[in-house]
Amino acid sequence: MDLERIRQTRFSVIGAARSGIAVARLLAGAGARVFVSDAAPAATMGAALAALEQAQIPCEFGGHTPRAIDADVLVLSPGVPSTAPIVRQAVDRGMKVVSELETASWLNRGTLVAITGTNGKTTTTTLAGRMFEDAHRPCVVAGNIGTAFSEVVSVVGRDSTAILEVSSFQLDHVQTFRPRVAVILNITPDHLDRYDHSMDLYVRSKSRVFARQGEGDMLVYNYDDEMTRSAVEHHVPAGVTLLPFSVSTTPATGACVENGMLVTQVSGSRTPVIPVQDISIRGTHNLYNAMAATLTAQALGIGPASLRATLRNFKGVEHRLEFVQEVNGITYINDSKATNVDSVWYALQSYSAPLIVLIGGRDKGNDYVRLADLVRRHVKAVVAIGESAEKVDAAFRDIVPVATAGTMAEAVSKATALATRGDIVLLSPACASFDWFQNYEHRGRVFKDLVRQLPGAAA
Repeated sequence: MDLERIRQTRFSVIGAARSGIAVARLLAGAGARVFVSDAAPAATMGAALAALEQAQIPCEFGGHTPRAIDADVLVLSPGVPSTAPIVRQAVDRGMKVVSELETASWLNRGTLVAITGTNGKTTTTTLAGRMFEDAHRPCVVAGNIGTAFSEVVSVVGRDSTAILEVSSFQLDHVQTFRPRVAVILNITPDHLDRYDHSMDLYVRSKSRVFARQGEGDMLVYNYDDEMTRSAVEHHVPAGVTLLPFSVSTTPATGACVENGMLVTQVSGSRTPVIPVQDISIRGTHNLYNAMAATLTAQALGIGPASLRATLRNFKGVEHRLEFVQEVNGITYINDSKATNVDSVWYALQSYSAPLIVLIGGRDKGNDYVRLADLVRRHVKAVVAIGESAEKVDAAFRDIVPVATAGTMAEAVSKATALATRGDIVLLSPACASFDWFQNYEHRGRVFKDLVRQLPGAAA
């Protein structure tokens, strides 16, 4: 939708969280008629109400009245499911329903990179952004990573690159969204409650990241992940350049490991980029993330010397296998962002020292069977936390000792008591955080604060 058509269109934004406010302000600034509706009571949405009043955007809180669908286009915040009654009403009326991501892309002038996957999105997006920054290439990093695309799209010039972390929720209602480089890191079960517990629907959502690509566009994807590979092979549009990455095979193009070296094959040029042991972020999962980011940056013209320097110096992201501190010979690692079983599966493979792992929270239908062998090999004890503590206890008590904790403070205390010098205490919950915490960031910060309060911890 071009600017002139936007000005002639009435938009109703559903959801007044950060993304909803950002897209409402973006559309209003472009000259569109905008209305915002949120089901939450006005008393709990003071900051949103103030922002909308300041921007002179009409709104309602406490429920969706008929005014919410008195529009031409419904724009959804990522937190609003497609099954919400207001969305169903809009669809029944024949309204166009789009996501915040789709809407922001209409006003994008720069090169677009979209990175999705069940696990690894934040690390890969952050690393790719760092590669552009280190190469002195103008870019913005946004999307599901914390800054809505709508907040920053206005500063993306024609010589800039927008590097976006995109979730399945953001992709659910895209129609014209077309990244120059799309990235799929992996597809494993997650958020299936939003997809009628159908893996096919979830895969279809992830595949929308490349559905509108065409001649001249590139798709970077994990060749070793069977579900991702199948989705690409069956649905990729004609003309898209494929750049697979693999640690187990040597694809004709893309990235692989040869004799301990990360090697890329892009635009007919073979490049030994860096010895794998020199990549600063550890673990097989991070090798995949590094491959994806490297291919993305190299495909858009960043040279190997700059990429090599970034890969050596990048320290990872907060709450994802984040080193907190060593206290009395025990290492504490914050992996609060591990909100599903597959994230924990990767985490358990990343360390050789004995692990005391904090697992639990708000369960999303987790099946812990996949972790059993890794727990036997790598885990000394489990501390079960949160609403799912009983389920975690039942899953692992026949494999390793399991302690149960009623608070994060108790969990850190019990994990410390179970550990000895040389061990690692790892918070890798496999669950959502909303039983005890506002979000996974809050959970990770509390864990880190508690570690720093332990006797013997550095100030």
